[in-house]
Amino acid sequence: MRTSASTRRKLISVAAVSAALFTAATTVAVAQEPAPREAAVPTAQTEAAPGAAAERLIVGYKSGAAEAKSNKAAETDAAAKGKEAGEDLDFQRRLGSGAALVDLGENLTRTDVADVVAEYQADPQVAYVVPDRLNKPLATPNDTEYTKQWDLFETTAGMNVPGAWDVATGTGVTVAVIDTGYVSHSDLGANIVAGYDFISDTAVSNDGNGRDSNPADTGDWTTDGQCSDDWTATTSSWHGTHVAGTIAAVTNNSKGVAGIAYGAKVSPLRVLGQCGGYDSDIIDAITWASGGTVSGVPANTNVAKVINMSLGGGGACSTATQSAINAAVNRGTAVVVAAGNSNANAANYSPASCNNVISVAAADRQGNRSYYSNFGSVVDIAAPGGETNSVTANGILSTLNSGAQGPSSESYEYYQGTSMAAPHVAGLAALMKSANASLTPAQIESAIKTNSRTLPGTCSGGCGAGLADAAKTVQAVSGSSGGSTGGTTFTSSGAVSVPDNGAAVESSITVSGRSGNAPSALQVGVDITHTYRGDLVIDLVAPDGSTYRLKAASSSDSADNVSTTYTVNASSETANGTWKLRVQDTAAQDTGRINSWKLTF
Repeated sequence: MRTSASTRRKLISVAAVSAALFTAATTVAVAQEPAPREAAVPTAQTEAAPGAAAERLIVGYKSGAAEAKSNKAAETDAAAKGKEAGEDLDFQRRLGSGAALVDLGENLTRTDVADVVAEYQADPQVAYVVPDRLNKPLATPNDTEYTKQWDLFETTAGMNVPGAWDVATGTGVTVAVIDTGYVSHSDLGANIVAGYDFISDTAVSNDGNGRDSNPADTGDWTTDGQCSDDWTATTSSWHGTHVAGTIAAVTNNSKGVAGIAYGAKVSPLRVLGQCGGYDSDIIDAITWASGGTVSGVPANTNVAKVINMSLGGGGACSTATQSAINAAVNRGTAVVVAAGNSNANAANYSPASCNNVISVAAADRQGNRSYYSNFGSVVDIAAPGGETNSVTANGILSTLNSGAQGPSSESYEYYQGTSMAAPHVAGLAALMKSANASLTPAQIESAIKTNSRTLPGTCSGGCGAGLADAAKTVQAVSGSSGGSTGGTTFTSSGAVSVPDNGAAVESSITVSGRSGNAPSALQVGVDITHTYRGDLVIDLVAPDGSTYRLKAASSSDSADNVSTTYTVNASSETANGTWKLRVQDTAAQDTGRINSWKLTF
């Protein structure tokens, strides 16, 4: 469905609104272009926005607030704050993470929006308020005719996938592809299971309706000026289908391409449409994919153990998005994301900069960081993403559709981008879970890093642990409880009570007999009993007093207990000495204890 001029104007005006939304907000019109940045915001309550920020806010309330659990209370609160700010605010819905989505209305000035944000920030029951941001696909497509999947098997910079197939093919694992949805393709259809269309805004969906159980990709083509005043028309990308084919295209069927985890299933979750997709829809997709509950959406019968998000834009990871990712990881789902295509520090892009994700940079056929790929300390690993020059076409071949607008005939095309690198790692994660179902998300990440190989080319700025190696990684974890994730383990002794809404408590582990510094993937296993874990703040304290935040308080996390493994880059810390786990309950009504914790070097 074509959007009207007035509807399109409301959608594209979000860039102007984002400038008013937070004085330090970052805005970008296209995800592949660097964003202008202003001064940092000196509070955790406001955060930079990736993509064009929306005319809506995501509001997280503290666990004890009535608004955290009652839609009526959240609606009343929005109306009251709007009245104080002189604006008409409208509570839209409850996100799967527990946060409230609040519409700001139209034609707000910078001062108007600042007044609304200030009202929420002044409320002691509000944990955070962030913009509902517009994300973009991160592919850089091309139409070359090179016909080999070098990314799977070439010894220089391929991911050594065939060597893993003797051990696992992904059987028994579902991968959620949070993207543009799925367009029918005979080389992929047998491995597609039910997903969901999470796009709630018809100006984005292009299918004539809001959320429903049909994740079919109707095309994300655009017209001149549709997404911004200087926007140039685009044809449909069929981005989600290309990503899905890399992960699980049907293999050994005498046609088309091979999928990395061709025994796995793909659940397509549609969040990106014309001009991109909103954080609020992506948050609900993350929640639902990992087995969480989203109001108005039926329970997920295809819970994913791996999520792939080849999407994003400029700006730090928001508290709202981080909360949804943390909850997914706590449910046992590994989250793989694209680092971004702006040849810039991935720390300034989301979800690449989120914690508890595997952030993937792109490598070219020679094993160099692809010219467009983001880089930096938040990048965990590199994988084939492709690159094109004037002599040879070195992109990633996968399933696609020939339609310039709506679906037409099925096809195969070469794309390049970190969007193409991420599903290589998501496919690898599926192989690992198929080989060893007991692996946690932290163990998956650690094993991928530990068993990577050195990039044969160069990577200025940092590409994580190296180039992912499927055969080495899958063989390492096969038949074990973590394989190479382990080494020497030091465990605490004795439980420590965590007082209700009191001072932080600490449990200590003394490490000795190690040489040099701690690893870049130090494993911190935590076992805490608590009746409302969203109240907990958990830090790792190094021997020199440096602290590493493992878990922040979250009003949207109402589950009990913390039993998980965190991965910490502690490579700047001396290994030997006394390490501490510091835990604080930040709200009333709940108590708990640190049962035990451990460090694995």
